[in-house]
Amino acid sequence: MKIGVSAFAWTSEFNESHYKLLPEIREHGLCALEIPMFEPHRISALNLRRAMETNDLECTVCAILPAAINPISADASVRSRSYTHLVECVEKAAEIDAKLLGGPLFAPIGYLPGRRRNQDEWNSAVETFQRLGDALDANKITLTIEPVNRSETFFLRTAMEAKALCNAIAHPRVGITLDTFHANIEEKSIPDAVISLGSSLKHFHASENDRGLLGSGHINFPAIIEALQGSNYDGYLMIEGFGYSPNEPDALGALWGDLSVSPEDIAFAGATYLASLLGRSRTSTTLPGNLS
Repeated sequence: MKIGVSAFAWTSEFNESHYKLLPEIREHGLCALEIPMFEPHRISALNLRRAMETNDLECTVCAILPAAINPISADASVRSRSYTHLVECVEKAAEIDAKLLGGPLFAPIGYLPGRRRNQDEWNSAVETFQRLGDALDANKITLTIEPVNRSETFFLRTAMEAKALCNAIAHPRVGITLDTFHANIEEKSIPDAVISLGSSLKHFHASENDRGLLGSGHINFPAIIEALQGSNYDGYLMIEGFGYSPNEPDALGALWGDLSVSPEDIAFAGATYLASLLGRSRTSTTLPGNLS
């Protein structure tokens, strides 16, 4: 398993002004950075790719759909626009030299029509992601669908729902991201959820129950890591917590993050904690691109 960190620790608007963070991220032993993607055209792919290569960092992408992009909309024109948007996300991820694009890609966060999902919506999601298969193959991208909690979606909340969707899509490049913040709300047992996903689990977000420092809350990370190891998971352990920085008004922790917990605390203390659970010394995580 390889330890990385999401740029969400610092900001939701990652841009060239944040490239100065990359050397320190690598110096602290993390081998990957996850980049938020809202609008693909806003990311300077060539510059970002060069910056990541210069600092020997791998890249993954977490895409969050804008409000006007909704693959499960009842409006066929919206679904068509959403497919085009997802293709653009795949192509942009490839330009960055990311190999993995994930997120709650089935609907915008906060899209809550006040009812259960219906079969038409399920069919629309399956059709959209099946159509996306050619773009995934052409760009050599793995796509991971992330279930999120009930306050953020009505469509896909649990590991088993996500696995059922992936089974229906039936494409080898489509899998699941499991995020412990959401799973802490929706799963009876996160280790059992890990085991139940098997090879469908292709990405993992390590998040404390309050999005703070890993190991400071009540999520049972030792048992989760044991389940991941037992399932032969060999992907990223991507730290996704939200630190507080007075200079980052767009940071997700700006309004409610612990004032004493910085983005660097989220990233570097989190990496130390995960490395300790993996049974490694802190320095062993500095091996370039290989923590497994």
